[in-house]
Amino acid sequence: MGEAQAQSIWLRPERSGRGPAPGFDRDRLAAAGVALADRDGLAAVTMRAVAQALGAGPASLYRYVATREELLELMIDQAVGEIRCPAPGGGGRPDDLLALARQKRELYLRHPWLLDATATRSPLGPHALAQLEYALAALAGLPVSARTKLEALAMLDAVVAALSRTEVTQRRAGRTLPQWQQAQQEYLARALGSGRHPHLAAALDGGTGAARESAELLFDRLVTRVLAGLLREQP
Repeated sequence: MGEAQAQSIWLRPERSGRGPAPGFDRDRLAAAGVALADRDGLAAVTMRAVAQALGAGPASLYRYVATREELLELMIDQAVGEIRCPAPGGGGRPDDLLALARQKRELYLRHPWLLDATATRSPLGPHALAQLEYALAALAGLPVSARTKLEALAMLDAVVAALSRTEVTQRRAGRTLPQWQQAQQEYLARALGSGRHPHLAAALDGGTGAARESAELLFDRLVTRVLAGLLREQP
C-alpha cells in the first residue's frame, strides 16, 4: 500500500488523481452508502453498489476513497454527525452525558447497521472528535483523572451500543421490551418455584415494576447508574 493510502482519509485531499471534473464528493459517497445500509444492511454496501447508486463506474470512487473501509469511515462519521451537541451544562454533572447517550441510542435505532460497523472499529472522524470534546467539556469540573473520564466515556459507548443492540434485535423479532419481559414471567415463576434458585428468587421478589418499564426508562436508569459508578475516582 502506498504512502497516500496508508495515511488517514481525514488527512488527504477530498479527491486524488487526475481525470474529469468531479461529479460528486465524499458527502455524496457517504450518503449513498448510508442509504444502502439503511435499506439493505451493511453487507449491501460495496464499492460497486455505491457507484451504481451514484450513476458512476466503480473505478471513479477510488478518486475519493482507497478502500471500502474508508467508505465505511465516511458513512459512520456522516451518521454520527446527526447528533447535536449543545453547550455542556458544566460542573461534571452526568445530565449532559445522559442526553448524549439518548441521542446515540436514537441514532442506532435509526441506523442499526452502525452497531455492526462500529463493533470492530472505532474510527474518530471529525464528528466523533467533536462529540468526544463535548463530553470531556461536560466533565471538566469533575475532580477525577483524565484517564478515569476517558475510560468512563469508552464504557458508556459500549453500554449504549449493547442496550441499543438488544432493542434492535427485539424490534426485528416483532416484540417490545415489555412484551419480551412478559413472555419470560411464566417461565421464571415456574423455575423459581422449584426452590433451586433462592438468591434469584429473593432478588426478584416483588420486582414486578420492571416488567412494565419502557425501553426509554430502562435505558435512562441503567446509563445514569453506570455513569455514577464509572465517574468515581478509585482509591
